[in-house]
Amino acid sequence: MSEKVFDRLRGKFIVFDGVDGAGKGAQLKRLEANLETHGIEVVRTRDPGGTVIGDRIRHVILDYDLAEMDVRCETFLFMASRAQLARDVIGPAVSEGKACLGDRYVSATCAYQGAAGYDPKRVVELAQFAIGDTWPSLTIIIDMPPKEAFKRTGRKTNAQRKNAGAEGQTMLFHDAHTDAMEARPLEFHQRVREIFLELPNFYPAPVVIVDGNGSEDDVETRVTEALANAAL
Repeated sequence: MSEKVFDRLRGKFIVFDGVDGAGKGAQLKRLEANLETHGIEVVRTRDPGGTVIGDRIRHVILDYDLAEMDVRCETFLFMASRAQLARDVIGPAVSEGKACLGDRYVSATCAYQGAAGYDPKRVVELAQFAIGDTWPSLTIIIDMPPKEAFKRTGRKTNAQRKNAGAEGQTMLFHDAHTDAMEARPLEFHQRVREIFLELPNFYPAPVVIVDGNGSEDDVETRVTEALANAAL
């Protein structure tokens, strides 16, 4: 079954998303390795960034004091980076029959900016302008309660925010400051998870929720099943 599953990912754009620590990175690496083993060329993307212009935008978001940045401004910056990524990387990879694997995408902005108070459906409207028809063939949400996910990373969430303005997506960066990540209350992360789980109800592209509990092997089995059953 696996060989057929992997072969059908040629020319497809597959995104992995979920709360921080849920294990999407591990599943991306496993899927990439399996695809390459089966002779399928893979293009990996990171969001935001992944292009010369996108990486510049990434640094703007990282280096800026988000306490002074309106959540709409932050959302626009993410979409600007994504527009370049869709044109320069995702579109060409798909048209050339490669498997394009994305580490987060519009789904992340829906969840994180949504948890910060911005309407997720407005995020989708903005994305439709920014990326056109470059939506994922499938978005896989690796689901896990934030409290359990954070145990995997060793991070802690404080009961009270230290920086009330830093409610956007900065925590998604591996090169962001740890204290900024830990400044968010557990309730914020729980709302992020809730929006991820709501995505199938309003997202304009296929979304599947995969249980992230258990071993990496267990989750990989569920991911493979989701890919096998998806209408790609």
